[in-house]
Amino acid sequence: MNNPTVPQTTDKTSVVAVSPEPTISTPLPTTLPTPLPTPLATTFDALGLIPELLRAIKDAGYISPTPIQAQAIPIVLAGLDVMGGAQTGTGKTAGFTLPLLQRLAPYATSSPSPAKHPVRALILAPTRELAMQVHESVVTYSKHLPLRSVCVYGGVDIKPQIAELREGREIVVATPGRLLDHVQQKSVSFNSVEVLVLDEADRMLDMGFMPDIRRILALLPTARQSLLFSATFSTEIKKLADTMLKSPQLIEVARRNAVSETITHRVYPVASDLKRHLLVKLLTQEDMRQVLVFVGTKFGASRLAVHLARQGIAADAIHGDKSQAQRTEALEDFKSGKIRVLVATDVAARGLDIDELPHVINYELPHTAEDYVHRIGRTGRAGKLGVAISLFSPEESERLRDIEKLINRPITRVDSSHLTQDQEAASSAPHSGERGTYRHEKSDGRDRASRAMQQDRSEGVNKFERPSRTKERMEKPRDYRPASADQPGIQQPNHLPKLDFDPSKPYENKVSASTTPKPPATRSKKTVAALLGGLNKE
Repeated sequence: MNNPTVPQTTDKTSVVAVSPEPTISTPLPTTLPTPLPTPLATTFDALGLIPELLRAIKDAGYISPTPIQAQAIPIVLAGLDVMGGAQTGTGKTAGFTLPLLQRLAPYATSSPSPAKHPVRALILAPTRELAMQVHESVVTYSKHLPLRSVCVYGGVDIKPQIAELREGREIVVATPGRLLDHVQQKSVSFNSVEVLVLDEADRMLDMGFMPDIRRILALLPTARQSLLFSATFSTEIKKLADTMLKSPQLIEVARRNAVSETITHRVYPVASDLKRHLLVKLLTQEDMRQVLVFVGTKFGASRLAVHLARQGIAADAIHGDKSQAQRTEALEDFKSGKIRVLVATDVAARGLDIDELPHVINYELPHTAEDYVHRIGRTGRAGKLGVAISLFSPEESERLRDIEKLINRPITRVDSSHLTQDQEAASSAPHSGERGTYRHEKSDGRDRASRAMQQDRSEGVNKFERPSRTKERMEKPRDYRPASADQPGIQQPNHLPKLDFDPSKPYENKVSASTTPKPPATRSKKTVAALLGGLNKE
C-alpha cells in the first residue's frame, strides 16, 4: 500500500507537495507509535493558521490553545496521520477541525454549482449528539470561509439531507448507519475525499459499528489523510489504527485512560432498593443545580425520570428510543436550566457538551471501566471543577475494583446510612403508616371472627352448617311427576280449566258432518305490464 502525498505548510496559505514514500509491504505493528516531540505553541497565531480561522477563533472568545490543540494542529497541517488519545473536555474537536478547514481553504468557492463542492472531508461520530456538536464546531470556525458542511444522522427524515448533499458539501459530519443509507440512496460520493476523521473510536467499537466502519473505509480513496481520536486505547482500537492509519503520529496530553484532575470522586455504598431514595436525598439536601445522572438501560432512564418528577424534582430522560426532536428538546431544557436533572444512558450522553456541568451521578456503575471515564468526562471540562458521585451496591463490587484499577486511584467512600435510615425503618416496620394501619385493622377483624366461631362451637351452634333432612325424607325419594286427576287422595285444584278430552287416551280430531269444506284459495288477477305481453294476464 502506497503512502499518500504528504503536503507540508510553508506559510499560512500556501501548501507544497512532496514525493510519496516507498511502498510498505509489511503490516504495521500493533504497538502504539511514539509521540512526536514538538514544542508547544502558546498562541493560535504561532500555529500557522490562516487569518480567516484566527478571526473565527477570536469571535468565539478563545485566546490560547489547549495542549492537544497545540500538538495536533501542526501535525495535521503537515498532512500526517494522527492517533490522538485525549479525554473529553480537552478541546480535541477544535484540534482537528481547525487544521482540516485550513487544508480545504484552497477549494473554498462561492459558486452555486454542486460540482464545485464535492465531499472532501468526512468526519464520523458514534451518536447524533456528538455529530451535532462537531458540526457546530465546523460551522463556528468556517464562518469566514465559503465552505459548505452538512450533519447527517438518523432518527429524522432523510429527504432534507439528500437535498443538501446534492447541492454540494465539502465537509460531511455523519453517523455510520445513516451515512450508509445515503450510500444506498446514491446521494453521496467519496471520490474526492482527502481527509477522514474518526471521533470517539472506542465508543464506535462498543456500539458495534466496526462492520459499518469497514464498509465505509472500503469506499474511500486510499490516498487520504486519516485521523483517529479515542479517549481509551484497547487492543481492538490498536488493530483498527493499523488498518486505516499510515505511519501515524501519537498525540497524548495525559496518561492513557486517565481522568481529569479537577474532578472529585465519591462513592456512596447503598443497597439496590434504596438507591432511588438516596438519590432524592442527595438532590434535595445538597446544592446540585444541574446534574447528569447515568443509568444502564433505556427503560431505567425513563422510569427514574418519572420518579424524580413525582418527588417534585424537574427531570427528563434522554435515550435512544426517543426521537431526535425529543432528545434535542430535553437537552436544550437542561442547558437552559428549565429542568434540573437529565437522566441518560451511555450511548445517548456521548458527545453532550454542557458548559460548566458541576455534577455527574452514576446511578448504576457501568459494566466496563472505560465507560466510567467517558461518563465523568462530562464534568470538569476545560479546567473547571466537577464532582463525580457513584451509588454503589454490594453486587457491583467487581465493577468498582475495575474502575479504581483503570484510573489508578482509590475512590473515597462516603457513609450514606444517615440519609437512608428513615427509609430502612419504614420498610422494617410493617404496621407503620396507612398501609400498616389497614393491615392491623384487618388482622383485628380476623381475630374477632375467629373468637366468635370458637364460642359458637363450644355452645353447640354452627351458623355455617346446612339444616339436616329428616330420616323419612332421606329414605323416600322425591317424586317430581305432575299429579293427575285419577290418582286417589289428590284433589285437582279448582283454578285449572276443565278438559273436554281424556288425557289418558290418544288425541282424535273431531270434525262435525255439517261442516262444509272450504274452497281452495285462488290467486287474484293482477295486471301485467305491457312489455310482458299485455294486460289482465296472470
